[in-house]
Amino acid sequence: MEFISVLIPIFGIFAIGFVGYKFLRFEIKPISKMALYLMSPFLAFRTFFQNDLNMDYLYLGAFLVVLCAITIGICYLIGRMKRWGSGDTSSLILATAFMNNGNYGTPLVLLVFGEKGFHYAIILMVLQQLIMCTVGVYIAAKGGADGKELKVSPLREVIRVPIVYGALLGILFNALHIEVNENIMTAVDMVSDATIPTIMIVLGMQLANISLKRLELGKLSTALLFRLAIAPVIAYVLTLPLPVDEMVKDILILMAAMPTAANTTMYALQFDAKPEFVSSATLTSTLLSIITLPIILAILL
Repeated sequence: MEFISVLIPIFGIFAIGFVGYKFLRFEIKPISKMALYLMSPFLAFRTFFQNDLNMDYLYLGAFLVVLCAITIGICYLIGRMKRWGSGDTSSLILATAFMNNGNYGTPLVLLVFGEKGFHYAIILMVLQQLIMCTVGVYIAAKGGADGKELKVSPLREVIRVPIVYGALLGILFNALHIEVNENIMTAVDMVSDATIPTIMIVLGMQLANISLKRLELGKLSTALLFRLAIAPVIAYVLTLPLPVDEMVKDILILMAAMPTAANTTMYALQFDAKPEFVSSATLTSTLLSIITLPIILAILL
C-alpha cells in the first residue's frame, strides 16, 4: 500500500491534464510546446550546473544506448520470426524501446529517492530525449506507410530540441566555474520547479487523446510484457558491471520499467507507423504500471 501511495500524487497530476483535455477542451500542442521549448532547457541547465560532473554521466548514457540496442534487436528478431512488414516491426520497437522516463519516471524518482536521485533522473531524461529524437524518428520513418521517405532528418530534430542546449550550457558553466547572478538563478529555479508538473499535465492530456480502437492483442501483449517486465530484468543485468552506487543502479532499473514514452505516439502519427497500436501501448502500459511499478519498487527497496 505504501508503494501505491507514492504513485497517487503522480496519477493525480495526470488526472488534471486528463480533465483539462476531456472537459475543458484545452489544446495539447501549445502547452506541450511551452514545456519542451521554454521550460525544459532551464531544468536541464540547473541540473548540469549545480551537480558535480563525473563519469556517472558517461555510464548513464552507455546504459541507455545498450538497453535501446538490445530491445531493438529483439524486436527485429520477433518481427523476422513472425514475418512482419516494416510497419509492424517499427511500431513494436516504438512501443517497447522507449520508456517514459521524463514526465513519469522523473517525478517518481523524486518522490522515492529525493533530491539526491532527482538530478540523475533529469540526466537520464535529457539523454533519452536525444535517443528518441534520432533513433525514434528513424524507426518511425522506416515503418511509415508505403515506404515513404524520411521528411525530417533525425539530426535536424535533435538540433531543434533546446533541452540539449540547456544541458550543454549547464555543463559549460559548471566546468568553467562561471557564477550566475542570484536573481537570475532565482528565475531559473522558479521555471525549473514548474517544469515537471507541467509535463506531467501534458501526459495526462495526451492519454485523454488516445483511443483503443482495433486492438492488436497479440502484439500488444508482447509489447507490454517486454516494456514492463523484461526490460527491467535486462536493465538489472546491465547495471551489474557499472561502477556506480546502488541508488543509481536502482534508478536505472526503475527507469527501464517505465511505460511506453508518449513521444512515440507523436512520431508514429507523423510517419504513419501504426499509430493506433503505438497509442494503445502507451495508454495500456501507463495504466498497468500502477500494478507493475509497486512490484519493482518492492524488489528494489
